[in-house]
Amino acid sequence: MSILFYCILFLNVFAFIQIAYDKRLAIKNKKRISEKALLGIVFFGGTIGSGLAMLIFKHKTSKISYLWKFWGIVFLQISVGFFWIYTA
Repeated sequence: MSILFYCILFLNVFAFIQIAYDKRLAIKNKKRISEKALLGIVFFGGTIGSGLAMLIFKHKTSKISYLWKFWGIVFLQISVGFFWIYTA
């Protein structure tokens, strides 16, 4: 398999763990991971892992501002993907 596959896989596993850890910190009322850091991983390819963790752990699912940013990144990634496919 290509190195790109393993990079995306690593990013998604890391994103999943990051959301799970942030949920744990939220439950314990400790200092949290910033939204900028969480969305940064999503932007660079951790969309699936982050989305799955959000659903499984019910974390960040009621924060509308976070969801708008998350889905904006998803839309951007899909748009770039279609552009890349159709111009290749």
